[in-house]
Amino acid sequence: MHARVLSSAILGIDAYPVEIEANLTPTPKPQFITVGLPEGAVKESKERVIAAIRNSGFNYPNKKTVINLAPADIRKEGSAFDLPMAIGILAALGQVKPDYLDKLWLLGELALDGSLRPIRGALPIAISASNQGVKGIVLPEQNAKEAAVAEGVKVAGFKTLRDVVSMLNGVAETAPTKVDLATLFKDNLNYPVDFEEVRGQEHVKRALEVAAAGGHNAILIGPPGSGKTMLAKRLPTILPHLTLEEALETTKIHSVAGVLSSDTGLVAIRPYRAPHHTISDAGLIGGGTIPKPGEVSLAHHGVLFLDELAEFQKNVLEVMRQPLENGEVTISRAAVSVTYPSNFQLMAATNPCPCGYATDPNNECTCTPQMIQKYMSRISGPLLDRIDLHVEVPAVPYTDLTEKPKGERSDKVRKRVEKTRDVQLKRFSSIPKKYCNAHMGTSDIQKYCRIDKSGSKLLKTAMEKLGLSARAYDRILKVSRTIADLEGEENILPQHLSEAIQYRSLDRQLWL
Repeated sequence: MHARVLSSAILGIDAYPVEIEANLTPTPKPQFITVGLPEGAVKESKERVIAAIRNSGFNYPNKKTVINLAPADIRKEGSAFDLPMAIGILAALGQVKPDYLDKLWLLGELALDGSLRPIRGALPIAISASNQGVKGIVLPEQNAKEAAVAEGVKVAGFKTLRDVVSMLNGVAETAPTKVDLATLFKDNLNYPVDFEEVRGQEHVKRALEVAAAGGHNAILIGPPGSGKTMLAKRLPTILPHLTLEEALETTKIHSVAGVLSSDTGLVAIRPYRAPHHTISDAGLIGGGTIPKPGEVSLAHHGVLFLDELAEFQKNVLEVMRQPLENGEVTISRAAVSVTYPSNFQLMAATNPCPCGYATDPNNECTCTPQMIQKYMSRISGPLLDRIDLHVEVPAVPYTDLTEKPKGERSDKVRKRVEKTRDVQLKRFSSIPKKYCNAHMGTSDIQKYCRIDKSGSKLLKTAMEKLGLSARAYDRILKVSRTIADLEGEENILPQHLSEAIQYRSLDRQLWL
């Protein structure tokens, strides 16, 4: 007795088809064997599948059952093969008609009572099914809304194994799940925070607007309680809205990682990820026997916020250099090598010293210059090389908290940012993989960041008098280009350079 069922598995953020063969033969001693490089969760499916079949009212005889997962040279993991295994066994026993088994992809984890539990990666699986011309996919009800975002494939969600069998046998009909993508996108396009909630800190908000307009990485330096985290949380609200293509790619990553809410089905706002400083390098970059996406990939097309930057382990920060440089991260293991996209905007925050009060006029700093130097040296030079803006965040005066009106709304700031990004998109339209000023290389800076004699004199004076490092030179030019774009100026003027110079406080370290 033999049957073949189609399913799918995830590799990176894409899916590939998997054929599941079930073969049952008489034997004095019942056996259940799974072959095809199954990982732990797949091997354990034996008990779930048998219990679900019997508890759903179907007959499972004492036979030798062999399940083959093809292609057999790729490791299979996860519990999504439970449902196709059960259907394959029932089809081999003649309890499920084979009419639709070669036209549908089946996925789902089985509970012992036969109910279906959600899986990871429903969206990339649905997109892959659509691309390969599959008629439809069958999966748990909780994943139906997410999978239905993909166009060109019918999606049917079910609650139990018995419901799936009834549909395959033609006993019951199930209407495919449908979503209005435009409505879904609009309904989920709401940020829980807004820039207007920040009172005071006008120059910091201006710096964040510059960072958003040019796609620049930034670090906030200030004492505890000055609002660094509050400001960073609101950076995604002033970035340009996600395009549909960006939203789908971001949703695929969140789906594979298992962090996508079943209520939304689509990531419509830019992600904001803020891992704790005790995170490991595998947690930040991604890892595992079969690699899973880390925080840098979950922040794709959004913001990665590293609070207390100097408290992160140095080896953890060092592994960020590849994703910051290339916009993707490659994780290699003995069994497989996977590449995840990780095009994010880095926002970091740190205290200026171990006690935190080196720049606070209202609190006395107890740290020596050597202590401060040692504390700040935890942030490596190569990482700082990739951060364009160093912004000082002073303590907020009481009068700013109580007397100042609400700030400017995020949507107003976003309009200026979007207008500025449009200028940059036109500028780099002929250059692949460059969308904003932060992506400029040395040759681009020489071409697009020319300054006149007065600007050159100002920059030279700043380099000499303020002791700016050589690495600050290109950063100042890139940021001044963004400031000029914000102001609608074709040329970089001295006032644009002056503002950009202010955003290099870690090169000056005036509090030492």
